[in-house]
Amino acid sequence: MGKRKKSSRKPGAGRKKTEPLDTVFDCLFCHHPKTVTCKIDTKDNVGHLSCKVCAVTFQTNVNHLSAPVDVYSDWIDAANEVQGDRRDDDD
Repeated sequence: MGKRKKSSRKPGAGRKKTEPLDTVFDCLFCHHPKTVTCKIDTKDNVGHLSCKVCAVTFQTNVNHLSAPVDVYSDWIDAANEVQGDRRDDDD
């Protein structure tokens, strides 16, 4: 009987580990890096965002799938919407 053929695949490649999402971000208003912290209260379904430097706060509704990145993106959308409303009022 003959020998078994050796596998041509190299062992150990495995899956790549995914990096965790950020919970600290840059502030839109004071432009300081990594000063905005996001916390999610899943019990009350509310996401809180606050800047340590300029004391800006924001709250939004969240669900069980929401992440701090989602709260931050909601804040960006709300800020852009307010800025767009101001431009319309100036015209």
